[in-house]
Formats: sequence, C-alpha cells, structure tokens
Amino acid sequence: MTGWNFACRDWEQRLLAGKSLIPDLPLDEAEAARAVDIFNKLRLPDVPGQPLLRDAAGEWQRDIVRAIFGSMVGDTRMVQELFCMVPKKNNKTTGGAGVSLTALLMNSRPHAEFIYVGPTHEVSDQAFQQAVGMIEADDYLSKRFHIAHHTKTILDRRNKARLKVKTFDMKVVTGSKPIFVLLDELHLMSSMAAAARIIVQIRNGMPAPESVLVMITTQSDEPPAGAFKTELRYARGVRDGRIKESRMLPILYEFPEEMQRSGAWRDPAVWPLVNPNLGRSITLEKLKSSYQAALEKGDEDLRLWASQRLNVEIGVALHDDRWLGADYWESAADPSITLDSLIAESDAVVFGIDGGGLDDLFGLAAIGRCCKRNRSEWRLWSHAWAHKDVLSRRKEIADRLHDFERDGDLTICETPTQDFEEVADIIARVRDTGLLPEKAGVGLDPVGVANMVDALAVRGITGDQVVAIPQGYRLSGVIQGTERKLKDGTLWHAGAPLMAWCVGNAKVEQRGNAVLITKQVAGKAKIDPLVAAFDAAMLMSKNPEAVGAGMDSYFRSLARAAA
Repeated sequence: MTGWNFACRDWEQRLLAGKSLIPDLPLDEAEAARAVDIFNKLRLPDVPGQPLLRDAAGEWQRDIVRAIFGSMVGDTRMVQELFCMVPKKNNKTTGGAGVSLTALLMNSRPHAEFIYVGPTHEVSDQAFQQAVGMIEADDYLSKRFHIAHHTKTILDRRNKARLKVKTFDMKVVTGSKPIFVLLDELHLMSSMAAAARIIVQIRNGMPAPESVLVMITTQSDEPPAGAFKTELRYARGVRDGRIKESRMLPILYEFPEEMQRSGAWRDPAVWPLVNPNLGRSITLEKLKSSYQAALEKGDEDLRLWASQRLNVEIGVALHDDRWLGADYWESAADPSITLDSLIAESDAVVFGIDGGGLDDLFGLAAIGRCCKRNRSEWRLWSHAWAHKDVLSRRKEIADRLHDFERDGDLTICETPTQDFEEVADIIARVRDTGLLPEKAGVGLDPVGVANMVDALAVRGITGDQVVAIPQGYRLSGVIQGTERKLKDGTLWHAGAPLMAWCVGNAKVEQRGNAVLITKQVAGKAKIDPLVAAFDAAMLMSKNPEAVGAGMDSYFRSLARAAA
C-alpha cells in the first residue's frame, strides 16, 4: 500500500485566500462525514447556552476531524500523525478535547486506550474538565461514559475503551499501547528535560495500524528549540514538499517568512489569516486591544504577543535589560559568511576566545575586515564547543545544544582537549594565509587559559600574537561600539542560531558610565561565543595589519606543505 502525499506547496496562496491548508486527499467521505457529525453535536460546556461545536468551532477543526477519521484504508490509518500550529485563543484545548471524544466515539477496538497529554497539570485539568463538560451536557453521552475524576479517566461502557488525561512526563505511556494520543502545547513540553525521548517513547508505544498521534501547539515564545524545533522543521519539510515520504499531515497557521521578517504581520488586516477561529473564541477587537497594550509595554512584550497570537517566530529573544545590539542582530545576518569567505574577502582576520569550565561552552569568534568594499566593514564568524558534562549538568538546554550541533555551529567534544586543539588548528590555518596580525591577533580572557595558550604555542602562535583581553567593565567601549556597527551596517554575521541564542541571553548591567554584559540566568543561559566576539572586536578596533599577503600566501603555504 502506497502512502499519501501530504505536501501543500501552494500553502501561501491558500492562506492568503482563506482556504483550507490541508491538501486534497482521497478521504473516505462517508467516514469523514460521520466523524464531523459526531464532533458537531458536542457542546461547548463553559459558555452560556452551551452551543454546539457545529457553531462554536471553526471549519479548520472540522478539517482536522475529516482528515484523521476519513483516512482509514482497510485497517490502516493513512494520517498516522497530524501536526497543527495555531495561535492561542483559537479554541485549541477545548477543540482538542472534542477531537479526543470524537475518537473515542468512532472507535471499534475493545479496551482501546486514548490519551490526552497536557504540558502542565493546569492544562491537563482544563482539558479533562472540558471533556467531562461535553459529556454531562448530553444525555446519551452521560449514559454511555463513566467518569473517574480521581484518575482523570473517561470509560466507554460499551467496549471498555478509555480516554486518560495526563501530564507530560516519562511515565506518560508506561504500561499502555494507546491507539490515539493528543499532545497539547508541544512548545511548552520541549522546555522539559528528555522531551525528545518521551515523544519517541510515545511513537514506539503506538503499534496498532489505526493509531494516530495528534500534536496541536502554539508557536514558541522563545526561539524554537529541542523537540518542538525538530517537529516543526519536519512538518514544514513535509508541507513544502522537501520530505517526500511521510506519515505526518502538517497544518501550520503561520505567515510566509517574508511577511514575518518585513513586519507585515503588524497590519490587523492580515491577522484573520492565522486565526482560523476568529469571530468565535477570539475577536479582532480583542486582538487589537491586546496588541496595543503589548506595543506600549515595549519590544519584549510585543515579540511575546506576536509569537502567541500570530505564530510569529522569535529569532532573538528580547528582554527589557537586553543588550541593545540585539535589536539589530537579525537584520545584520548574512548566511553566506563562513570561515572560508573571511579568508577570501578580508585583509586581516582576528580571533576572540572565551570559555568557562566543563559545564560551559567554549566560544571562538573570528572577525575579518573586508578588503573588497569598505575597510570599516567587519564580518563575524563563530563556533562553539561543549563537553558532554554540559549535557548532563544542564539538561534544560541539552536539546537546544543538540540543535546547534545539527546546525553545524557547535561541536560536542569526544576528548578532554578537543576544543583547545580544534580552536588552535583553525587559528593556525588563518595564520598560514598571512591574514593573522603579527601583534594582537588572538584575544582571550586572561583567566584559565593556560591549556589554550599551550595549544597555540605548539603551532607557533606565541608572543605578541596572543594577548589578554580585560573583561568586565573594560569591555564597555567595545560593547557599545559593536552596537553601533550593527546598526549602521558595518558589522555582518553568519546568522547562526547559536549566536542568536547567546545574544538573546545577554543581560546588560549599568555601572556608572560602564556597560557590562552578564548572563540572564546563571548556569543556564550561555553567552561565551558572544563574549568571544567582543574580544575579537576589541582587537579589530585597533586597526591591525596582517602579516602576509592573504590568499597568495595561503596557497604558497599549501604548496610548501605538499612538497
């Protein structure tokens, strides 16, 4: 049996036209209609008059019901997973409870298990109460189902199937083989330790051919990370046709990337495009009111509002005591920047190094001064190393670090000295091109650098080429100077997610006339690669001159090595 194609390459046109984001699928229309009829007859329990979901739910939720329950071919469900991203206040949790009850009512397998998973006890309680309210609002359902409040379980008296409402943790599917699992607010679950492993456990615990995993979530209020980033990236790949064979149906209510980057999302006229329940659980006037309140409170509140109410993806987390350079960081990204491009297009390259203990990151930053246009234009490339101690001691950021590793911006060390050795090799490579200044080409924190200095010395990088960079308030001038260069367009960076995270973590402390950059949350938020960039900027601000003749010298060194 061949799979179905869930690509929806024209999703942008569909979104702008207000059409369904589900591609045309060969559904069993009779079963799809039966499921929608069941869903429509459920009642909204916490609204005066308890209206039917036929009137209270948007068409987008009926599309989900059609796709899930109309996709059975023989004894196999073709939509085995569904990933839906929709903003808050779109009847997501209540609708999820309705979909779960519909699944229970459509079921014919005796003793089957259905699970609704919330990210917190509060969300789980809310979902359970909504499901219970829907049952109690209907005489037939009240007779058919037994409700066990103490275990948050709903039992179907006909065939002993049961729906359990749980909170996300490692025991969520222990001892059970559910045929239906709904994960509510995946982006919140991703912040928990071992989230990716739990989701794998859920998938592996659903062996029945009619099983289905439903994930309904809002965009993250931080840069996407961990399991949420993985699932979202995969869903986008299926939607855009990059992933050909998949069991996941993606339904993503998000603006095209250009609308997000340009700020077109600020226009209230486009808000209905990503709020499919508008006019029911949320109104345009309420959105406008909450937008105005966020606007008046500042950029951080506005970013949070946009992520939660419009699914606008946050690139750099902005907070009130942020480094001002963060405001211009995203607009200064140039993904074409690599270490190779720095070598090819610079007349000098300097390095900054910063790192802490084994539970910290070890950051390297290279700044090249452009030789093709304006010598005042700098380009920044960075990389970081982490020992496995970080993954075990800082479990709350382990998934995020693995994301950066997959991006190619972070190396997880296999040996105790891998970071020192690889950093020294990179610097030696640039030295061999003749681009490293003879004086002050490598700057590092003077504390705890003996091993790094030794690794550089083995490669002949010693003496005046390696200098200590004073830290703390002594970096104030270069911190402010970097802000200005980001704003005036004379500093560009590679757009690495790792650096965006570090920039978002940076917290400013004002001490007299000095500006200090510290960590926003001790032990959790890493900024070492950013501090390394400040160290490199300190050296480049002194207008250094390279030793040799750039690429010509580099190729001569390669020829000598080959000989």
